[in-house]
Parts: sequence; structure tokens; C-alpha cells
Amino acid sequence: MTLRVLDRDHISLILRGHHQVIDRLQSLNSIQWAFTIISIQEIFNGWIVHLNDPRYQDQQVELYTRLWQSNQFFKKAQILNFDAAAQRCYDSLRSTYPNLNKRRLEKDVKIAAIARVNQAITVTRNQRDFTLVPDLQLDNWTL
Repeated sequence: MTLRVLDRDHISLILRGHHQVIDRLQSLNSIQWAFTIISIQEIFNGWIVHLNDPRYQDQQVELYTRLWQSNQFFKKAQILNFDAAAQRCYDSLRSTYPNLNKRRLEKDVKIAAIARVNQAITVTRNQRDFTLVPDLQLDNWTL
């Protein structure tokens, strides 16, 4: 049984009700999929930006409700930490493959390091960035 680590883009699709991705998730049992703490950071950073933006002040109830729904969803999942083993893998990837040292790739490489340490498949639509990480298994549930 192979663990699948869902990237932020697939988490966002689930939270927005994407039927195809939700069906794939529901076909697995709870020990077959997980999120990384990095993806949760990305999701929460997005909520914080919107909640603090004066242009969205008239949408506070909706935004807080969606933030609450996200938090409820995260409680159903295994969350993989960026631990010492993931840090070593991340450092190794960045020192071995200089093309991974771009600021825009930092979180993706951390997610990839967590996935590699856990021998997991990364579920993402972001093939452009994640294919830069050698030997990382990828899946896209939107195809």
C-alpha cells in the first residue's frame, strides 16, 4: 500500500468540491493519503492574506467559514511533518541539484523531501516544478 501525499493544489480542489479528485480520495482509506505541514502552511497563508485584505472585509463570514471548513477537513488527515529526515533530504536535494535552489521552488522541494522520506507518491497538477526533483513519483488526479 503506497502513501499518497496531496499537494496544495489538490487540497484546494477538494475544498472547492472538485468531484473527480474527491472521488479518488474517497476510493482510498485514511492511511493511504496524507498532507504535509508545508501544504497546510500554504493554504493558511492564502486565508490570512484574504482575511487581512480590506477589499474582502464584506466577505468575512464567508472567508472565516471556509477557513473553518478547511481546518475541519485537515483533522481527517494524517499530516506529515518537516522533520529532521526531511530536512536532510531537502538539503541533499538542493546541494546535489542546484536548479532546485530557486526561491519559488522552496516549498515544493520541501514537500518532495517529505514525500521521498516517506516513500510516497506526490499528488499534484504542478508537473513543471515537481518533475525537477529526481526519482519523485507523481500522480495527477485531475487527468
